This record gives sequence, C-alpha cells and structure tokens, in this order.
Amino acid sequence: MNILVFSWRDPKHPLAGGAEQVMHEHMKGWIGAGHEVTFFSSRFRNSKSQEDLDGVRIVRGGYQYLGVQLSAFVYYVWNRERFDLVVDQFHGIPFFTPLYIRKPKLAVIQEVARRVWMLNPLPKPLNWIVGLVGFLGEPFVFLFYKRVKFMTGSNSAKLDLIRYGISERNIHVVAHGVILVKPQNKPVREKVKTVLFLGVHSKDKGVEDAIRTFKLLEERGNYQFWTVGKFETSEFEKYLMNRVAELEMERKIKFWGWVSQKKKFELLGRAHVMLNPSVMEGWGLVNVEASAMSTPVISYNSPGLVDSVSNGKSGIVVDSNCPQSLAGAVKDLLDSPNKYEQMCKESLGWSKRFSWETSRSESLELIENLGKT
Repeated sequence: MNILVFSWRDPKHPLAGGAEQVMHEHMKGWIGAGHEVTFFSSRFRNSKSQEDLDGVRIVRGGYQYLGVQLSAFVYYVWNRERFDLVVDQFHGIPFFTPLYIRKPKLAVIQEVARRVWMLNPLPKPLNWIVGLVGFLGEPFVFLFYKRVKFMTGSNSAKLDLIRYGISERNIHVVAHGVILVKPQNKPVREKVKTVLFLGVHSKDKGVEDAIRTFKLLEERGNYQFWTVGKFETSEFEKYLMNRVAELEMERKIKFWGWVSQKKKFELLGRAHVMLNPSVMEGWGLVNVEASAMSTPVISYNSPGLVDSVSNGKSGIVVDSNCPQSLAGAVKDLLDSPNKYEQMCKESLGWSKRFSWETSRSESLELIENLGKT
C-alpha cells in the first residue's frame, strides 16, 4: 500500500515529543513490511520542504496550529490518486479527512485534549479564545469521525473516545514500545537524594507543580532537584524563572535543558525518582523510560499516567493531584530503603512488558486490514 499520514509535527520539529516518536516508530514498521509512507506535517524555521527519514518521505507545509490542515487538504487533492490509505493524526485539531476523503482512513490519537485546551501557550487574550473554542468545540469534532477506525495507546484514551461517542468496536488500543539508549555502564545513583522532572516545560506537563514540589521537599530534608527538557516558549521560560525566583530556588534547581537520548537515560539512572505531574497524557512514555532505568515514578492520577505507571510497583500514583501529595510520596518512599529497592526492581520488570516489535506488529495488522476494505 501507499500510505499518507497527516500530522501537525514531524520528529524533527523543535517541539516534537512522544506523540511524534510513537507515530514514527509505527511508520518504520509499515515500511519494513513493504509499504510506502508519505508523512505530511507543518513547516518550522529552517525546515526542508521535503526529506527522507528512516525511509519515511516527509513533506511539509503550513503552520503547525491551523495552516497545516489547509495545506494537507491541498496536497491530498493534487495527489489523491497515489494513496490507498490515509492516517489522520489528532493533536487537538485533526485534519477533518472524513469530509473530503472516501478512501480507507485511520484516526490516530494519543489523548483527548479536554481541559488541556485552556493551557495552550498562545499570548493573551488569544489563548483564552482558542482555549474556550477548543474546549467547547472538541466534542463536536468527533461527530465527523463516527465511522472511522481509531488507534490509540492507552485505555484512558479509549474511555475518553467512548465518552465522545466513538463506538468501542472502532477503537483499537496498541500499547507503545520504548526505545532504550542506555549508557554502556549502568549509572550510579547520586549521593544526594535526587528528584527529576522530565518533559517539555509547559503548563500542561505540570512543570510548575514539579517546582512547587521541589520547594516543599527542600523544606523537609536534603535533596537535589533537576529538570530535563526544553521550554515550550521563551515567554513561558521567563514566567517559570520568575516563579523559581519567588520561591528562592534559583540555586537549588539544575535546569539541564534539552539533552541527547543517551544523556537522558544517564540522568534517569542517576536520579532516585522522577516526578510526572502532567494534566493528561495519551500514554506517558517518559514513565516507562524511567522504569527502564529502575527509577520509580511519582505521578498524578491523570489519564495516561495511570496506564504507564504500575501503582505500587513501578511507582506511586498519588490520590490527590497537588504538590503536597507528590512531596509526601517522594519523602515516604526515599525514607523507606527496603520499599525503595523493591520498587526499583519492579520498575525494571514493568518496562520489559513494552516492545516496539509487538506494537508495530499490531498496528501493521490494523492498517493492512483497513487497506482491504
């Protein structure tokens, strides 16, 4: 088959994250099985209009939030005879393919955005306008997709889709794998208890709550605090640094920024625990990455996180989504050496349940069955 995938970002986009990595891994599996894949996504500064990545032909056009949808429509109209199957990847705003494509389609979604709409990084008052329109309008978007098959990575996302009127028989859960870039030598834990936050520094990822948790822990004992990841915008970076200054934590938090995959796994192995206070995830890939380094995760009770953290085994899902609960769970765990060591062992076992070989095989079966319809 010749497959066309629509997505708002590709793996080389400056703000690419887990969703882009997941889609790319599935496409590599489809190519390995003999299919051709064209990936249409948005432009970004200094991006090429076309390039190949691991056998995937990437075509770029339009701005990531809205323009890419119109550009994708134009691209399809001019090239529609070439493709046998179209994949419509949701990230807040989908590509509305049921309105103009009659060929077999697959909708891919990591999570239903819901209140994440209100945490978008646009400047005021545009952020409120877009957030409100998105929050109120999202349920109506799914009306166009009633007859479309969906692929998602977690049961949390599946339940949200059902709440929005998508039939359970049209939803296929394909758990994500994990790509490990482990250091040659196993990292040694820091001598000082180290608490790490990993992810894009944005409101919806909960980095503010991670900083507040750091402050609460700093008042209760001797800890070291790290954050790893890039800031979503320069404006949010200024805002967060002001919050850090207000909490008098400037010299107590190390901001690593963006790091390579190898460095990321090294830091995960050196840290004692990882915090994940995200509002919502489709899966929570970083949780399984931490588990692969035998590092327990302390997370909020949020969609996606409850799927990727095995509560009481690979980490702790707190009952109340607030920094006080995170800080209490971290302190209790690190003050209990036997419990901590057992959780480290179980974390590693949990991570071994997820492989890209299995995930690619399941998504390949799904697209090949769709191609026969």
